[in-house]
Amino acid sequence: MPSTALPRRPRWRSLALLAIALASLLWPLQQLAERYYRDALDRQSGQTLDLYVANLLGTLRRYEVLPPILSQLPALRQLLQQRDDGGLRDQANRLLGGLQQQTGADVIYLMAPDGQTLAASNWDQADSFVTRNFSYRPYFLEAMQGRAGRFFGLGTTSRKRGYFFAAPVREGLRIIGVLVVKVDLDHSETLWGSRPEQLLVTDSHGVVILTSHPDWRFHATRKLDKAERATIADTQPYLIQSPPPLRLDDQAWLRQARDLEDIGWTASILVPRSLLDRPVRSAVAIGGAALLVLILLLGLLMQRRRHYLERIALDARARQLLEQRVQERTQDLERLNSRLKQEVLEREQAQQELVRAQDEVVQAGKLSALGTMSASISHELNQPLAAIRSYADNAGVLLDHQRAEDARDNLRLISQLTERMASIIAHLRAFARRDRHAPESVALQPAIDDALALLAKRRQAQQVELIRDLPDATLWVQAGETRLRQVLGNLLANALDALAEMPPPRRLWLSAERSGDGIELQLRDNGPGFSAEALQRAREPFFTTKTSAQGLGLGLAICDTLMRALGGELLLANHPAGGALLTLRLRAAEHGVNIQPPEDFAP
Repeated sequence: MPSTALPRRPRWRSLALLAIALASLLWPLQQLAERYYRDALDRQSGQTLDLYVANLLGTLRRYEVLPPILSQLPALRQLLQQRDDGGLRDQANRLLGGLQQQTGADVIYLMAPDGQTLAASNWDQADSFVTRNFSYRPYFLEAMQGRAGRFFGLGTTSRKRGYFFAAPVREGLRIIGVLVVKVDLDHSETLWGSRPEQLLVTDSHGVVILTSHPDWRFHATRKLDKAERATIADTQPYLIQSPPPLRLDDQAWLRQARDLEDIGWTASILVPRSLLDRPVRSAVAIGGAALLVLILLLGLLMQRRRHYLERIALDARARQLLEQRVQERTQDLERLNSRLKQEVLEREQAQQELVRAQDEVVQAGKLSALGTMSASISHELNQPLAAIRSYADNAGVLLDHQRAEDARDNLRLISQLTERMASIIAHLRAFARRDRHAPESVALQPAIDDALALLAKRRQAQQVELIRDLPDATLWVQAGETRLRQVLGNLLANALDALAEMPPPRRLWLSAERSGDGIELQLRDNGPGFSAEALQRAREPFFTTKTSAQGLGLGLAICDTLMRALGGELLLANHPAGGALLTLRLRAAEHGVNIQPPEDFAP
């Protein structure tokens, strides 16, 4: 097939020159974006700083008027005049404590003219100001001169930052003491929260007193001269007399400041440069992406014509390939058609063989079902037949001893057992027909007594001690009269079989109790218990741990099937103290009321 010539590729050199020309527009775009986002960031941070400053000043001004007002209280004046009176001191302490709780101040205290604290709101605390002398504090000195005292400092006792407002207590023209209100400033830092911006509040010395960055606290933002260092040493506003310098990278922060002229402080907000650089880089990236998209569109337009011509050439080649593949597919279909005919013949033969195999499986199932039914009938009738044989032998002995009445009782029991055998046969026949009867109301204790009576002679021969824990009141359950006795007889017989392998003492426990809306009957023995395999496979037909002469392995399988048909449950387990533990869970019924007429065992 002749090759199709492709058109010449577009000149990518022209696109490269165009890209360089458009990329030069990114620098003015960066400048515009930086100016725009910086103005927006300045407005936002300025508003945040104004809100914080307003909150801080509002807090301070709220407490500023308290010292002049509280200095007029008579109780405080009496203590200043009689400072050795313990009763007046106690009264003043309690008064200041109540005022502190009402106003929310950190501490309120009263000082004598010599600077000693006479009473304080924290008089009953470990860091009490009482008896402490603060005459070196500037607020005390200013108040003693008749002016309102103000001072920021770190408490020498509490080690907490606070702002102190002081007012003189006057007696006429004479100053007899000073009342001080301390405002806690630690709380003002918590209002900032976890924000990328950082807050700085510096005092008149340029030392950081409030900040959202704990490592910057009590650092100097400028160099201190000797006079400022001497003032700090005299007034002790911080823990250290020579605050270390605060080293900040000016290139990493955008700063705004507000002067608090009333108190001589400066509040500043530091915004990370990254908050500005990030949107600027995003804007530049978007602009660069837009330019790249433009260049790509131009390239795509240049490629469009070339692709169009290539498509025409490819279509011609595709038509030739299609014709060739049609010929090949026609030949494949012919071969496939021949192979399908052969497979149809083989499948018809396999279908005939399958029908014959199914007939053989059905016949085998019938034989298996017949064997299972005969084994079930044999297993269920062995116990009543053994009891009939025992009662018949006893009746002969009783007649020899001329005990006709006792012999008549045995014959009556034999009659009842024959009726039970007929009932079992009818029930097995109904079970084979999948004939499910609705349960009736059955008394549990009499059914247990009947099952025990059938096995009494065997239990006594094995010297098995029976321990009953049954309530005196009759328990009524939803079950079939015959099916319940059948289940109880099988379980008790299995327990005696297990105990036969054990040396004396042999014990059998029977207990029953109410559980929610049902009845739980527990049967326990001190035999060998279940093995791990037996717990998993005990409900399987023909599984047994006995010899073929001892059992067929149908007892537990039949009991489990009957319990599920009655809407109950059979649980198998091992008791922690040893032996097997079987639990029958039955639904409770109304006392003596038949839910439905008893099972019809007519042939």
